[in-house]
Amino acid sequence: QVQLAESGGGLVQAGGSLRLSCAVSQSIFSFYDMGWYRQAPGKQRELVARLTLSGVTVYADSVKGRFTISRDNAKKTVNLHMNSLKPEDTAVYYCNKVNFRASDSWGQGTQVTVSS
Repeated sequence: QVQLAESGGGLVQAGGSLRLSCAVSQSIFSFYDMGWYRQAPGKQRELVARLTLSGVTVYADSVKGRFTISRDNAKKTVNLHMNSLKPEDTAVYYCNKVNFRASDSWGQGTQVTVSS
């Protein structure tokens, strides 16, 4: 059973926007704080946005004011709206629990490429 499936990435010019979506299984969606992570080539994966079950959002300084995380309860998705994209936002983006375990699985991710 696929638990996390990211989509919506693509190639965009600097200053552009993208909307990422992550379909989340019921066993995860209703019980965990969720986050969007990204991993650029040669770098460690980093948490860029998190959303608690109570609706609190927290953003990395690098994306604050440009990215917005949200959830759609009807569709069971966690979304990431990205505006004013910069070349340094280029990475593979993943969603997962905020407090994931080493044994937790990851989706395939979605590639975001921002050209200058």
